[in-house]
Amino acid sequence: MKPIIVMAMLFLSLFYVKAQSNETTFVGKIVSQNQAIEAATVQLLKAKDSSIVKIAISAKNGSYNISTTQQGSFLICVVSNGYAKSYSATYTSNNQIIEVKSFELQPILKDMANVTVSSKKPLIEQKLDRTIVNVDASPSNVGANALEVLEKSPGVTVDKDGNISLKGKAGVMIFLDGKPSYVNGADLVNYLRSMQASNLDQIEIMTNPPAKYDAAGNAGIINIKTKKTKAFGFNGSVSSGFGYAVNPRLNQSINANYRKNKINLFGNASAYYNRSFQDLNIDRNFLDNSTNKNILSIFNQTNNILKSSGGFNGKLGLDYYLNKKTTWGVVLSMDDYRNTNLSDANILISNPARVLQMRTVGVADNKNDWRSYTGNLNFKHIIDTTGKEITFDVDYLRYNIGNDNKLFNGYFNGVGAPLMKGDTLLGNLPQLIDIFTAKVDFTMPLKGGAKFEAGLKTSIVKTDANAIYDSLNFGVRKRDIGRSNHFLYNENVNAAYVSFSKPLSKKWSMQLGLRLEHMHTQGNQLTINQIVTRDSLQLFPTAYFQYVANEKNSFVVNYGRRVQRPNYESLNPFVEFLDRYTFEQGNPYLKPQFSHNVELTHSFKGFLTTTLNYTQTNDIITQVLEQNSLKNETFITQANVAKQQQYGISINAYNQYTTWWSGNIYVNVFNNTFDGIVNGEYASFSAASALLNISQNFKFKKGTSVEIGGFYRTKAVEGVFTIGGLGALNIGVSQPILKNKATIRLGVRDVLWTQKAVGGSTYGSIDVAFRQQQESRVVSLNFTYRFSKGKLKTQQRQRATGADDEKNRVGGKG
Repeated sequence: MKPIIVMAMLFLSLFYVKAQSNETTFVGKIVSQNQAIEAATVQLLKAKDSSIVKIAISAKNGSYNISTTQQGSFLICVVSNGYAKSYSATYTSNNQIIEVKSFELQPILKDMANVTVSSKKPLIEQKLDRTIVNVDASPSNVGANALEVLEKSPGVTVDKDGNISLKGKAGVMIFLDGKPSYVNGADLVNYLRSMQASNLDQIEIMTNPPAKYDAAGNAGIINIKTKKTKAFGFNGSVSSGFGYAVNPRLNQSINANYRKNKINLFGNASAYYNRSFQDLNIDRNFLDNSTNKNILSIFNQTNNILKSSGGFNGKLGLDYYLNKKTTWGVVLSMDDYRNTNLSDANILISNPARVLQMRTVGVADNKNDWRSYTGNLNFKHIIDTTGKEITFDVDYLRYNIGNDNKLFNGYFNGVGAPLMKGDTLLGNLPQLIDIFTAKVDFTMPLKGGAKFEAGLKTSIVKTDANAIYDSLNFGVRKRDIGRSNHFLYNENVNAAYVSFSKPLSKKWSMQLGLRLEHMHTQGNQLTINQIVTRDSLQLFPTAYFQYVANEKNSFVVNYGRRVQRPNYESLNPFVEFLDRYTFEQGNPYLKPQFSHNVELTHSFKGFLTTTLNYTQTNDIITQVLEQNSLKNETFITQANVAKQQQYGISINAYNQYTTWWSGNIYVNVFNNTFDGIVNGEYASFSAASALLNISQNFKFKKGTSVEIGGFYRTKAVEGVFTIGGLGALNIGVSQPILKNKATIRLGVRDVLWTQKAVGGSTYGSIDVAFRQQQESRVVSLNFTYRFSKGKLKTQQRQRATGADDEKNRVGGKG
């Protein structure tokens, strides 16, 4: 109830602000051939001399609103790249809302063979409901992958295991072109590393998405948008890059689009190869359960890991424009990558007096094969000229994940003599995941700039995981019955939502939404014939209120309730060996966690944005440690163990200092408090943390662009772990060549090699510290060539499929 009370107090305080009523607001919509025009420049002009009074930008659905306190006659001018400039009729201010007739823009059809279209987007754009990162605006993104681009984005942090947090909160949903990525944990890390920055257009960050989106995702949604060509005829680009640190990295990609008459055919493909090292040191004190927590043994471990990965991503799609109102589309994609980790472990076990008792030498050879096949059928129909539209999406996805693990161990006493016979453990952990989703959305514009939206969605998920472990004894392979397991999981989520938005006055506007989700799950451990069934019905309200005080200041307050469901593999009770003494195991009894999120945002002159946020999460899902002190073994698992509260403030400032110098500064200060029962004992963790992200861009003659930027995060609490401060400095240079048809980019990431994770966890009988260093300092060179043979296209169709949160839950337990 506390977040709801806080939200209510904020709403009431804003409602009691006395507003002037001498403002006229012009509202309308911009379209072309029945397609909404996003990001068009809307100019409010004085009728007598056409001088500019105010400028606004059209929203994703083509709508806009622009206000003035001046009196007199005005007209609207709309400018958008690739379209003829358009003017409205003359309107006289009346201190009310004036509905402007919709603009129907006409495309400029020019032969593009000798035309170069260029745009200068800022690195960071702040919208009403999201923050946008323009990937190509940062030269240091050269040779980077999607994970590294995310790591530099405002408010985003990536922990030692690749888990993504937003404003200090875990549970982010990752979307690709409006549809979910369907992977999480280790698989998400590998998947994002396989996506090259040369294929990316924008990163959209939404901390509190509206009711139209799935309620899943405690911290919000990050949508990764890939590049799309906007021209008739045949157009696209090819890119090739090479990077080097201690080991080499290669990447190639191609994007192509062919548009003629009613057919639009598009596709892209990329391939990559990475090789890198990671050094990991772990110190553990195994304690007894007494009040004094006496040390029983001391465990020191060093792992040197060599990582090799390579893969291929491909997508092919077709849009068929049946007529001006109806469009059918189909998208097919495939991802195939292989990841190998070869780890050498040296483990020392000493008594409390630090006298060495045993040394274990281990070699772990883990191979991960990951293939996915995705099909999407989509339909869009514009019902009438008022803008009513209906969309429909059906998705089917199949994931075939293979894990082949080999673990070899040798045991020696304190003076190096063999202590016991070595052992070999062989694991084969295949997993099949089938996902089917279908959704329908309806949008209806209303008078006075209002809009009503509604929709339905269903998703069906089936997983089949069969873990087979064998031991090798004198060359004879023998089934390990105690570790092998066969697990089936079925899930069905049905949802419905409604959303209504409306300008309340010249200064106030609001959006209210309500989403209803019913979830039924069943987990079946066939090996021990154990079934876990859950059934729930939940409501997820959202509310947004905006107050425009004047031309310089505006306020937005929003509230949302969200859910974070366990990853599919976190529910899987398999035991996965990291080394002889460290295991990772799923938990089929995991429950969803629920959170209340409240935000208050102030925007000043459109360049300075300040946000206050508060989040309370119950039954939080987090990684916990369990130990067997007698065997010096540690289990890592997920559990619903506690409650977490977080409050913070973030400031984002983008400024064009001169014609050649621009920069963005992002600061986030937050406090995470985590308390609850862990392993049967009360545990409490709290820390105030700060995140600083800076990027400075310099434009020189002949198109040369230089970026200097980086990030630093102070000590922070991540569940039961405390992680020390870390950061990175990045430098990039970009130069257009071949008459602007090609670009060469040179980038250096983590110049000072400071992106090293140090941390630990101390609670109950747990006392662990770790240090992790990876190959993060990389020099990359990338070449991109753009080809175009056609005419400028009117509007690129948005292709968002219906699978919203299921894809994010495939993969690792992290």
